[in-house]
Amino acid sequence: MQLLINTFAKKNKFILALCASLGIFGSANLSAQTWPDKPIKMIVPFAAGGSADILGRILSQELSKNLGQNVIVENRGGAGGNLGAEIVAKSPADGYTILLASGSMMTVNPFIYKKASINYIKDFSYITTIATVPMVIAVSPKLPVNTLAELIALAKTKELNFGSAGIGSQIHMANENFLYSAGIHATHVPYKGENPALNDLIAGQIDFMAGNFPATGGFAKAGQVKALAVTSSKRLKQLPNVPTVSEAAIPGFENTGWYALAVPMGTPQSIIDKIYIATEKSFKAPSLLANMETNGLTPMMMKSKDVDAKIQAESINWEKVIKARNIPTQ
Repeated sequence: MQLLINTFAKKNKFILALCASLGIFGSANLSAQTWPDKPIKMIVPFAAGGSADILGRILSQELSKNLGQNVIVENRGGAGGNLGAEIVAKSPADGYTILLASGSMMTVNPFIYKKASINYIKDFSYITTIATVPMVIAVSPKLPVNTLAELIALAKTKELNFGSAGIGSQIHMANENFLYSAGIHATHVPYKGENPALNDLIAGQIDFMAGNFPATGGFAKAGQVKALAVTSSKRLKQLPNVPTVSEAAIPGFENTGWYALAVPMGTPQSIIDKIYIATEKSFKAPSLLANMETNGLTPMMMKSKDVDAKIQAESINWEKVIKARNIPTQ
């Protein structure tokens, strides 16, 4: 009799454990199937007013329509984007927290922020790239130069300074790449965002800056800063009279930034697929495309495996620039 009781008890434990397990998996599957059933946060890891913020707000409007839930932009800047990325990495892997990352976060930060608590390879699943953006090399109205060649010549005779959206940001690296390619030196003045740096450029507190077009272009058109060159391979139709860096002084030079969407590692593939499809649909909206064009942003979608390959390839190039420019680790 005791043997029979023990056998029954063991079977019951097995059945209970099996049911519990099925319940957990069933709940997870149901959650993924019904996603999204509440608002979604899009973390932009840079200050408001910069190009990442502009792109996030343009895209979030269409994503909200296509996902049937509000996509709310939240700015969490600092440490070249790392602070915002940490928030996303530590969030539940349920699709309700999305990171809008700049390419520099994945390809530059690992070489500069050695003490960072995140790993851009292990902590995130990359959904897709979303856009590329050119930079505008602009100078303070107070600086006595009107061409890129004159800026380079002046930098060889006196100590100039340049601003960025923070150490390791794609603006910082575009400036460093320009200095490296021109064979000149200037002092880096990091800010907590692109807009604060531009405000100081207008006021003459810093001398020059290679800023993202969405944030810098308007100031250039208004004459608040002097645009000397664009870093794209071709001239921008928004600034048709401004030459490329390649035309103006450094043949073959090109430096464009890019952005991607990512979620915490472990997010169900079905949710990742829904975000990808909603993003793809968003880029077919005429209003979004017109808004992006006005801001110099070019849509660019890329599958996750291709994003991973892009990160690996660009990491090699940026490591060379970082070493050549002796950029200190943080």
